[in-house]
Amino acid sequence: MLGLAYFWTGSLNGVAMQIWATWLLYAVLVDLTDAVADELKQLFAAVSLEMVYRSLYFFTQAYHRGEATAIVKYLAENAAWLGILKRKRKTAERRTLDLTNSTSP
Repeated sequence: MLGLAYFWTGSLNGVAMQIWATWLLYAVLVDLTDAVADELKQLFAAVSLEMVYRSLYFFTQAYHRGEATAIVKYLAENAAWLGILKRKRKTAERRTLDLTNSTSP
């Protein structure tokens, strides 16, 4: 998600800089996601970190058009169509398997 799958350079300093930059971006992203969760009055776990990251593009476009200035407010107001909130999982009934009985595969 954050681009650390490939290193841009082979030098030790370049690799260290890429790791630090990725770590800093992740820290800012976690802080932004937490602020959006607070604005939506949701738990941090209910907000998708990946979708907040992907929504940054839409915020920058709205910012350049003059439609948005506050990122947290923009993401919270558009959380539904940006897919920021995670869907609630359906609780599946748990089925216990009897592995000692050959008639119940």
